[in-house]
Amino acid sequence: MSEFAGKVVVVTGAGSGIGRALALNLAKRGAKLALSDQNSVGLAETVAQCKALGADVKSDHLDVTQREAVLEYADAVLAHFGKVNQVYNNAGIAYHGEFEKSEFKDIERVMDVDFWGVVNGTKAFLPHIIASGDGHVVNVSSLFGLLSMPGQSAYNSAKFAVRGFTESLREEMLIAKHPVKVTCVHPGGIKTAIARNAIAGPGEDLATFSQFFDQKLARTSPEDAAAVIVNGVRKGKARVLIGADAKLLDAWVRLVGSGYQRVVAEIAGRVLPKPKGH
Repeated sequence: MSEFAGKVVVVTGAGSGIGRALALNLAKRGAKLALSDQNSVGLAETVAQCKALGADVKSDHLDVTQREAVLEYADAVLAHFGKVNQVYNNAGIAYHGEFEKSEFKDIERVMDVDFWGVVNGTKAFLPHIIASGDGHVVNVSSLFGLLSMPGQSAYNSAKFAVRGFTESLREEMLIAKHPVKVTCVHPGGIKTAIARNAIAGPGEDLATFSQFFDQKLARTSPEDAAAVIVNGVRKGKARVLIGADAKLLDAWVRLVGSGYQRVVAEIAGRVLPKPKGH
């Protein structure tokens, strides 16, 4: 039997992309699933596919930025299943826009979902995960939590914050000797709709940017990404890098230090779609 069999696993952002792929991967391994998303249609499709695999599924519409709702959700999952073993804080959004032209509300929205959503989910479920005696917190950062990119200041900020938060949490769990493992996930370009569903700043050509992302950067399927994540969780890894791009760029940044920024600026200035007015 899989070591995930019978484990109660929470996955946010389960309505599409990596979240759906994680749910299906874990369903095949015999996990009991608490799945949530703001996209009710996508979530229903994921739930149907997981149930077709024989999984026991609890499904809920959830906005991870609503702290009280997330806290209530955690208690509801515990009441439903009697325990919680793992949480995959996966829900996220993308934003593309130059900081100089971006509005505070757009930056705050990215931080609310991509960072505070992770904090809310971790805070809400951590007591239950500790109490399970065999717990795991999995927080999804990004390749952009390892290096910065122009036009991604808001997204970079959130994903770097997730990385720092998750690594600190792991240290605290080790010091406290809690039965909880902690993993930070850094996907590279994944073939999902995140770029097409992104928010764009003033003057940005989102259609061109999303086409560029889908054709040039998205190399790894959600299914392959989920398999790498689950394998990393099984092995108790502190950090999981997904895709050759994430692995190579992580090694490059550690090798050259802050010098990477000038190189990225030069390359991005040549190959990235230009905002209108440039």
